[in-house]
Amino acid sequence: MATATAALFVFILLLVSPFSTRHHVAASEASVSESAPNPFTARAAVIRYWNRKVPMSRPQPAFLLAKLSPLSAVDSATFSSLAAADPSALSTRLPALCAAARLLCSPAQANTYSAAARKDDSSAFASYQNSNFSDYGTGASGGRSAFKHYSDDLNVPVDTFRRYSRDSTGHNDSFASYAPDGNVVTANFTSYGSSATGGAGDFASYDHESNVPDLKFTNYDADATGRRRSFSSYSDDTNAGDQSFAGYGKDGDGVPTSFTSYANNSNVIGSSFAGYGEGANGANDSFASYGFGNVPENNFRSYGAGGNSGSERFSSYRDQSNVGDDSFASYAKGGVAETADFVNYGNSFNPGSDSFKGYGEGSAKHRVTFKSYAGDNTSFKGYAKSGFDFKSYRNSSVDPSSSSSAGAAASASLLSLPRAAGKPSNRWLVEPGKFFREHDLRRGSVMPMPDIRDKMPPRSFLPRSIAGRIPFSPAEVRRIFGIPADTALGKAVGDTVAECERAPSRGETKRCATSAEDVIDFAVSVLGSDVVVRSTATTAGSKGDVLIGRVSGANGGKVTRSVSCHQSLFPYLVYYCHSVPKVRVYEADILAVHSKQKINHGVAICHLDTSAWSPTHGAFVALGSAPGKIEVCHWIFEGDMTWTVAD
Repeated sequence: MATATAALFVFILLLVSPFSTRHHVAASEASVSESAPNPFTARAAVIRYWNRKVPMSRPQPAFLLAKLSPLSAVDSATFSSLAAADPSALSTRLPALCAAARLLCSPAQANTYSAAARKDDSSAFASYQNSNFSDYGTGASGGRSAFKHYSDDLNVPVDTFRRYSRDSTGHNDSFASYAPDGNVVTANFTSYGSSATGGAGDFASYDHESNVPDLKFTNYDADATGRRRSFSSYSDDTNAGDQSFAGYGKDGDGVPTSFTSYANNSNVIGSSFAGYGEGANGANDSFASYGFGNVPENNFRSYGAGGNSGSERFSSYRDQSNVGDDSFASYAKGGVAETADFVNYGNSFNPGSDSFKGYGEGSAKHRVTFKSYAGDNTSFKGYAKSGFDFKSYRNSSVDPSSSSSAGAAASASLLSLPRAAGKPSNRWLVEPGKFFREHDLRRGSVMPMPDIRDKMPPRSFLPRSIAGRIPFSPAEVRRIFGIPADTALGKAVGDTVAECERAPSRGETKRCATSAEDVIDFAVSVLGSDVVVRSTATTAGSKGDVLIGRVSGANGGKVTRSVSCHQSLFPYLVYYCHSVPKVRVYEADILAVHSKQKINHGVAICHLDTSAWSPTHGAFVALGSAPGKIEVCHWIFEGDMTWTVAD
């Protein structure tokens, strides 16, 4: 029945069209003027809807129209008919739908590559992406392998790398770059240098500057013998994702290892590191920096457990981070003749929730030092009772005679020290210009402009006739769009639905809009039918100083209400829209500092009531003060929008 309905609709469409083929229909649509689009397209439907809902002859919202579905009238009718009959039937036409409607769909892995027992010393892969790599350099003897680029700068990469240099002898290998600058990255690296003898391994960069990653690194140099290895950078400068490292140097013999940087300068990253140097013999391990970021959630379960006659050093954990939750379950547990140094733990800009449950516990003939542990923490327990030097525990709330750490009180110096002064350098916290005061937005003012570029993957709205029939549940969306749950995009779908279903905050009215019509409906329901929508025109001026030109305020610069809409990560465009009371909205010409030429037209919103904001909000980190004491302004970034009553 659905097929017959679609066929009838298409037949009628062709009758009213002056052409008789799909090719000519598409050509006709391309030639129709902006004022008179093909009446069967999504664009025409939204324009008609706008004119009904906003009957005040207000200009059609160009920002919204630019994000509408590019589906042709024929395709729109076909897919709408499928969705009406059974939304799950869309999955049978998924490749065509994703391509024609400009959606975000997981790519199928392009190929499976196997290079078992590869021994080409001059091997150097220039580029590799969206594939399953089962083996590289297994059993290699001598020589050197170099992998220069793997999935660089891709949108929604899905990669699996199973083995690299396994069982090699005297073989040197390097991995220069793995999935940098990606968007919605799913990467799984199962094994690197396992059971190798001699040689050296160097992994320079893993997932640098990616957005919404989901990373898994199962093992690095497990059961290796006499093999030097280093891991320079893992997910530094990443944004909003999850990652796990299951094992590094486990059961190695005489293997010096170093991990230079893990999740530094990251933003809202969930990290877990399950084992570092477990069961190693004669190890010489160092971990320079872990979890320097904004709102990190770190779980480090084991470092150097069961080691024999080794040296362990952890230089910095969570240094200068902003809030977050951290758990460190075990450090050098059950070691023999170990030397273990922990230089700094939790010297955060704003303290979070910290738990350190084991340090040198059960070790024999060891020397353990802990230079600095910062924060009001009562959970430090289960560590060595002798051979232990605790130089600085920044906790004024714990009486050592009554805490579980009493056994080590004699060798620990419990000091009440002030938190480190100054602001952190993490770019996610204090990017210049991200937040500013209302008095900064005046003509002639020079101010930094943050990076206002849209970091989301490009997508379009689906026509309401399709989006409105897709069940808004993670399981159904993943099934229809063929998205595995255990991928970055699969998890993002669940996060988006959960955020949409969250109860509104105090004073908030919210709605997740899955179509352009939904956005219009919500704005009109809050502000009335005489509304306008604004967004910053371009990204010109980002990440540099700009000169403010003419400034004008919406509603005459008076206090007003607005509806702000922010993109959510989903296969098609979904906007999280919420009402924002007690604001002032401004438009400003943005000029080049030296030439004074106009380069952009910006929209800024100033929140006058910040009393319900968290004390650790980035605005107060950047500007000082506290909730309710100052107003906070910010630009409307590319891809987002704000609605107000028309002037």
